[in-house]
Amino acid sequence: MSTITWSDFEKIDIRVGTIVEINDFPKAKKPAYQLKIDFGSLGFKNSSAQITDLYTKEELLNRQIIAVVNFAPKQIANFISECLVLGIYNSQNKVILLSSAQKVENGLKIG
Repeated sequence: MSTITWSDFEKIDIRVGTIVEINDFPKAKKPAYQLKIDFGSLGFKNSSAQITDLYTKEELLNRQIIAVVNFAPKQIANFISECLVLGIYNSQNKVILLSSAQKVENGLKIG
């Protein structure tokens, strides 16, 4: 794996946000949810997330997550994803979401 510089890392805008809406995404190639996430002063962003194996919609509603918010929008089927929700792949290759150990203000920067 190649290394990056500090200035490379500074280009990545990672923030905390709260999931405020979850919908099934039947047009996705792999099972996924469509998420609407509140990033405080940054506003709301949409994301497609392949997290249906370990999370129900009820578990995700009002959950704080960590996401990269400065990717260019990406079209996935008929949906525009505006941020990348971050997680850890477990030994079964299923995503475990990253989150704050304590509730914090939406939009705070990770660094």
